[in-house]
Amino acid sequence: MSKIEKILKVIAKADRPLLIKELMFLLKLHRDDRDEVKKLLRRMVREGELIRLRGRRYGLPQKMDLVSGQFRGHRDGYGFVIPDEEGEASSRASDIYIGSRKYHEAMHGDHVVARIEKHKGEGRREGSIIRILDRANTTVVGRFESGRDFGFVIPSDRRIVHDICIPHDEKSKADDGDVVMAEILTYPKKGRVPEGRVVKILGRVEDSEIDTDTVIASYQISPHFSEVVLDAANQVSESVTAEMCEGRVDLRALPTVTIDGERARDFDDAVSIKRLETGGYRLWVHIADVAHYVAEGSVLDEEAFSRATSIYFPDLVVPMFPEKLSNGICSLRPDEDRLTLTVEIHFTSAGLPLSHRMLESVIRSDARMTYTAVHQIVELKDVTVRAQYEALLPQFEAMLDLAKKLRSRRFKQGSLDFDLPGAEIIVDPTGETVDIIREDRNIAHKIIEEFMLVANGTIAKEMTRREIPFLYRIHDQPPSDRIASLNDMLRQFGLKIRLEKKVTPKIISEILDAVQGRPEEKLMNQVVLRSMQQARYASENHGHFGLAFDEYTHFTSPIRRYPDLIVHRILKSLLSSALGESEKERWANKLPEIAQHCSKQERIAVDAERDVIKRKQVKFMSDKIDTQYAGMITGVASYGFFVQLETYFVEGLVRVSSLHDDYYIFDEKRHTLIGRTHRHVYRLGQLVEVIVSEVDTENWQINLRLAQARKKSAGSRRKR
Repeated sequence: MSKIEKILKVIAKADRPLLIKELMFLLKLHRDDRDEVKKLLRRMVREGELIRLRGRRYGLPQKMDLVSGQFRGHRDGYGFVIPDEEGEASSRASDIYIGSRKYHEAMHGDHVVARIEKHKGEGRREGSIIRILDRANTTVVGRFESGRDFGFVIPSDRRIVHDICIPHDEKSKADDGDVVMAEILTYPKKGRVPEGRVVKILGRVEDSEIDTDTVIASYQISPHFSEVVLDAANQVSESVTAEMCEGRVDLRALPTVTIDGERARDFDDAVSIKRLETGGYRLWVHIADVAHYVAEGSVLDEEAFSRATSIYFPDLVVPMFPEKLSNGICSLRPDEDRLTLTVEIHFTSAGLPLSHRMLESVIRSDARMTYTAVHQIVELKDVTVRAQYEALLPQFEAMLDLAKKLRSRRFKQGSLDFDLPGAEIIVDPTGETVDIIREDRNIAHKIIEEFMLVANGTIAKEMTRREIPFLYRIHDQPPSDRIASLNDMLRQFGLKIRLEKKVTPKIISEILDAVQGRPEEKLMNQVVLRSMQQARYASENHGHFGLAFDEYTHFTSPIRRYPDLIVHRILKSLLSSALGESEKERWANKLPEIAQHCSKQERIAVDAERDVIKRKQVKFMSDKIDTQYAGMITGVASYGFFVQLETYFVEGLVRVSSLHDDYYIFDEKRHTLIGRTHRHVYRLGQLVEVIVSEVDTENWQINLRLAQARKKSAGSRRKR
């Protein structure tokens, strides 16, 4: 048990907040440990695990009806505090609603402490922000507007509701309409707006490259590596030597392939398979041994930890490692020796795992395959492509057979399948969006998905069995208020989640099965997905609800995810017999902070990727004013309903104010708009024809109107 865990345990048992000397007495610590304890307490207060009260006493937030978390603002002025994801109880707690007059000096993204003031039933809570633990924004990106005495920067992220006041002598050379970055000099206070100065002019909103540049600046993402980091990468060996292979299992004779997208350049996983005479299978999943090249605590390691993940935009990739590693020595390129960590699993003919072993290995990939090529080989039976890879055909056929069995078994256990088609943004070399197309997953995607899932699950299960401190990928079950809200939506389609017992993945899976083939299948998948908790990293194992796995981790992408690199380091220590008790304790102390940081950075990456896609979608529609499209209603609110266009997978809003045939009332429970007089109804899943009426590049919103106003029903006019 780490020192932080011991402190939390002692304070949790106490019947009142404790002084440092009381805490040290209960922990049986010497006075020489006081400085270390004070340092840990400061960190725990900063991270919201403890609250420091007057009199220098420390207590748990939950015992004082306080919650620490991230404040997420809304463009309409209110917001929510998302509780810190520490421990099973708090991770399942609902968000706290913060009214427009209750967030005081907080800005979107700040780490805050909120006091819970009302419990509204079904787990819903309301409160106010009482303390700001850490400011999220030191800079703000937005549109500059000049005034007579001073200017303003209107944030591009409208969740930041405060405009930044810019004195004239701090505006640099910014003109009206420029997209700029402003450094915050003073934060908002009661009756006073935040002030700042322009530090960078990014361009004009109409520029094609400005979308990604704006988001990168807004989220404070580093698109480039420092010279120090690049120099460190250049010191890494460019080839695998015989000396490096010593002590490793030589798997270079195995037929091995990588399977990735056409545009992929960093290949961090490869697979080999053999069909056994017994009818079973032997599968090898090989993962790039990045840990061999990136030493813990090195410059490269610190940079990778800071980033925690690669970020993928339509027109740019911001990698976790410099290209020398990510696309070079760590990438499992064909016909080149590569150092790997391998999970070898023996399956029965039915796809049941019999045994496994974990290896430090060396491989040599035979081919760089794409999802398209494998799809053509195993499903379309393309004669030309099959002839090109004739020597590997037995392996591809065995992969297909095993993957189908693993997939079937996983779904029988209740694993959820959100197999939703995505929107792929096609951009030209300047970053301009030229098309938005449907991005479907074929059988090759599913083969690799199953093999990566079984590898990740096998590693997690083994580490749990050995009781080794570990980094898990967890997914908590949805809270009761979200399930209740989901049920309200499902009832509109004649569906319902059985609530007489604990909600399980199998129960949710039955809902998804029930809508297969129905017109609203995609919508129902989206609705169910939105009701789920976010998956995250944790040092404690809570299982993975969505996958219906008792143990799960991320092991298969160390080039682009820092948690995978940590898992590799722990595994390598185990394989080299270096994982003694002191090493276990060291990892137990480090893992909670790593988990929290990586979860946070992952959320930033996801939000940034979505923001760029949203901006490019909106700009793409700007020359399509007055064009008519078919779509489906995907959301209903008091102010209108959202429609996803079938053609481009773009979502727009039909405002109530544009519905001139009646007065419409919002039925929150049924998620419908109902005409007061004529009883016309707009509900989830309804098919409509709409026309693009406005493209708003300030709020990044597409406004729509119905293509044809409803005719008044017969007999609706009063007789005169």
